[in-house]
Amino acid sequence: MARLSRILFGLGLGLLAQASPAFAQSGALPDAQPKVVASFISEHAAVTPGGTVTVALRELIRENWHTYFVNPGDSGAPTIINWHLPEGWTAAAPQFPYPERIPVGPLMNFGYEDEVVLLNEITAPANAQPGETATLEADVMWLVCSDVCIPEETHLSLPLSVAGEAPPPSAETAELFAAARAKLPHTSPWTARYEASDTRFALLVEGPELASARPKSAVFYPYADGLIDAPAPQNAGTASAGLVLQSAPGWKMTTAEKRSAVDNIRGILVLTGADGRVDALDIDAAPGPVPAAAVALVGESDLGLLSAILFALVGGLILNLMPCVFPVLSMKALALAAKRDSPDAARVSALAYGAGVLLSFAALAAVLIALQSGGAAVGWGFQLQQPIFVALLALLMFAVGLNLSGLYEIGGGAMAGAGERLTHSSGSTGSFFTGVLAVVVATPCTAPFMGAAMGYALTQNAASALAVFLALGIGFALPFVLLGFFPRALRILPKPGAWMTSLRQVLAFPMYGAAIWLVWVLTLQAGSDGLLVALASALALAFGLWALGRAQAADGFGRRAGLATAAVAILGAAALTSFTGNSAPPAAAAQADAASTLAYEPYTAARLEALRAEGRPVFINATAAWCITCLVNDRVALSGEALKSQFAEHKVASLKADWTNGNAEITALLAAQQRSGVPLYLYYAPGAQKPVVLPQLLTESIVLAALNG
Repeated sequence: MARLSRILFGLGLGLLAQASPAFAQSGALPDAQPKVVASFISEHAAVTPGGTVTVALRELIRENWHTYFVNPGDSGAPTIINWHLPEGWTAAAPQFPYPERIPVGPLMNFGYEDEVVLLNEITAPANAQPGETATLEADVMWLVCSDVCIPEETHLSLPLSVAGEAPPPSAETAELFAAARAKLPHTSPWTARYEASDTRFALLVEGPELASARPKSAVFYPYADGLIDAPAPQNAGTASAGLVLQSAPGWKMTTAEKRSAVDNIRGILVLTGADGRVDALDIDAAPGPVPAAAVALVGESDLGLLSAILFALVGGLILNLMPCVFPVLSMKALALAAKRDSPDAARVSALAYGAGVLLSFAALAAVLIALQSGGAAVGWGFQLQQPIFVALLALLMFAVGLNLSGLYEIGGGAMAGAGERLTHSSGSTGSFFTGVLAVVVATPCTAPFMGAAMGYALTQNAASALAVFLALGIGFALPFVLLGFFPRALRILPKPGAWMTSLRQVLAFPMYGAAIWLVWVLTLQAGSDGLLVALASALALAFGLWALGRAQAADGFGRRAGLATAAVAILGAAALTSFTGNSAPPAAAAQADAASTLAYEPYTAARLEALRAEGRPVFINATAAWCITCLVNDRVALSGEALKSQFAEHKVASLKADWTNGNAEITALLAAQQRSGVPLYLYYAPGAQKPVVLPQLLTESIVLAALNG
């Protein structure tokens, strides 16, 4: 029987080797030397009567060759051990450690390189006599592959004594067995379930603590083949319920009929923690719904830290050109113009502005990291998903506009007046808060290069994320800081004078425009009730700032009364904003789409999956009402009749992922593309596994090129 199994094994592996695509590509046979050196090692030198001893099969594998896991992946075969034991002795099935993914051309193998240790539990009969020596023998067969695949086999034997007490292992042996056991999977303390369709395989391990731990990576190796597509990427992330892994189905799962024959799925989930430690869980997943991941794992981004920092630096520079920050940067330009004849004051102002920018980005990074550590699904611009924040920001823009219009003054800083006062004031405090304000109003915008950098930052540890955010801040602050440090450049600015008063008043109108836009965003989030609250808050704020202006021009009782009135009115305006966001209009999405020529459906992961299963091309527009770049792209690139005609001709399904109020499924969509904010434009060609990611600054020709590419 053993000889027959060896013959069948050799024939089968020989045919497998001959059929291997890698074999066909090789122009020369390898040398005749064994590619694997195998040996038996016993943990203890003796075993007690009726006792169990662990015997390791150790395979030392030649460089650039590999052997296989129980499920070898796309090709291969696992190691087989045929024991020949003395009468009454028994051997349990070998225990395989967790494997690794080994790409071979277009295929993916699950196996081992360099060295692998399979543990075997050998039990002696109860009537074994101390002092006896049993010889444990086995025929061991394996397939070893590189550019070619070669079946190898050997006959191993191991003498083992029977003793009244098993002696302890040597230090070297104990270390080998400890390392081998560390690579064995242990039973998962968490339940698991899976969901499969024609195009998607998803696995959920239910454990909120897994979401909090934020492992670097997760890879699933089913014990049976055909359940997942071995070469397909395994995208893992966390949701409130636990860890979610998504990939493509294998040949056993590609139709409803085939899936009906599959019940529970068992396998090994290999998790790499943030500290680099690897844990392998033996899981048994039952069929059931699996939610979308909200946050990608740390190791999912293709960017490295240095690349992300460079992208953030360039993105910060470009962010200065985005329409969100034009009003505030105009204020900064006005402040620098006042200091063209005062180089020292210009440098102080530039440094103060840079400090305000960097500290604001650091604070924003800290808030984002803290929220994500708590399991929240947030990204760039997350604060604008909160109606209260939008209302407060609108009031702030309105207040700045009223200051520029001269209704009241802010101390004696850079913007407190014109002419001599502006010229001789250092304005460091005003410059610092101008930097803060610039960062606040920049968050609705995402510049080119910035999206990938932010996506990377929000999937990394705190130190890496902070480094990327600070690089973004340096890029954002750099133009004005450099301008302040080069007095000759300031000479191109006109001399301070009466024109500055007029320019200051003109700059109030972009601020009013920004406030109007934010109130419009608020109506999409909180409806007509939110609009009423915002207008009432603006009225109270205007009254309070008027009272402040009157108090600044008075003295004595009039000054005190004016300041008290201003304080009450301004605090009342702020308090009123707490009533925003109580309800959202049912037709908000329809209102936002009214100007679009594309017939959008709301995005859901299930709808995307269904459309792709039908073989239809799919265009996804991930946007938000507070995203200026998104609104510009909608008007410039996505509203033309030519685009509408081409979408109809190709039967493209259009999905709008509206992130205005936040949505866990949309956050998961962004995270899957290593992005942290909108805009994001994706095009799935029929049958494509991955989407084409379109640029953040879009034109109609770019979309049409992707459609016809």
